[in-house]
Amino acid sequence: MVDQQEKLWTFDAVEPGQVGNETTVEITAKNITEYARLALNDSPSYHPDAVSLVAMPTMVLSYAPLLREEIAEANGFVAFEVSKTARSQTPFAKCEIRWFHQVVPGDTITGRRRVLEKYERRGSKFVTFRVEAVNQRGEIAAEYDYTCIFEYAKGKREVPSQENNPQTAAPLLATPSLLDFPGVSIGDALDELDITESQKIMDRKNDFRLAGRRNDSNIHTDEEFAKQNIFAGTTNSGPATMSYVDQMLELSFPVSSFYSGGSLLMRAITPFRSGDTVRFQGQITGKSEDGGKKLLECRVNGINQRGELVSLSNASLAIGK
Repeated sequence: MVDQQEKLWTFDAVEPGQVGNETTVEITAKNITEYARLALNDSPSYHPDAVSLVAMPTMVLSYAPLLREEIAEANGFVAFEVSKTARSQTPFAKCEIRWFHQVVPGDTITGRRRVLEKYERRGSKFVTFRVEAVNQRGEIAAEYDYTCIFEYAKGKREVPSQENNPQTAAPLLATPSLLDFPGVSIGDALDELDITESQKIMDRKNDFRLAGRRNDSNIHTDEEFAKQNIFAGTTNSGPATMSYVDQMLELSFPVSSFYSGGSLLMRAITPFRSGDTVRFQGQITGKSEDGGKKLLECRVNGINQRGELVSLSNASLAIGK
């Protein structure tokens, strides 16, 4: 029975325009390189001694995190994730990030967050949040729209049998070969990347926090709690998978192509679990020039060792002017 003193932030209680508290994060070489390490990105571009060190684009999800539990609290509610009587998870469904200015050591980023919209689709209920990352000059360095599942129509997923998983191919080596815009055609394949997830990696990612309160019991780290939720076991987070898509795209595109007005939309399809190896592979789907800016559109699929589609992403990258 639900405690009447606990005012739960249910789907009906969520309203567009509800605002969370602002956060402030100092960007340093140390937290840029640590984020890259936890994203399994060993590119020398993120070494502490790298010339012109710039944050991985998806680091916006850490220096300006969503903090939905704290949005609920700021509006007088208790989020399901921290409820004492009706605890459950409102997991990641999709996220779209848009970048406008690079983020470098010495920047101070203010995170602003609010409820953008809520909607129902095929029996499930979703809430989308807008988070803005504003630098010390008052510029929006990046923003993202993050959608959570508040009620899931399909019931609990089953955890696949590890014994029946087919063997994966030898891991692909991440060797960058940046694209030359004049020589690229629609349909061209992008360099691929293999990522093997583990519970140890998921735990380390959970420990990395630049803003907001720490939560050690969630569907990414707490097996017993995760078993009670829709994925029936621990999974990695949506932001973690987005960091892998980012890394894969960086094999073909310079980081500047994100920060010059690029975007990345990722939809989660199948849980990415400990022990899974996902191959991220993609192709060019569009090529254009707008005001001297060279734009490439691409699609990236993440496919696990069972042949299941784990994630579906669309990216727009600005190669140069």
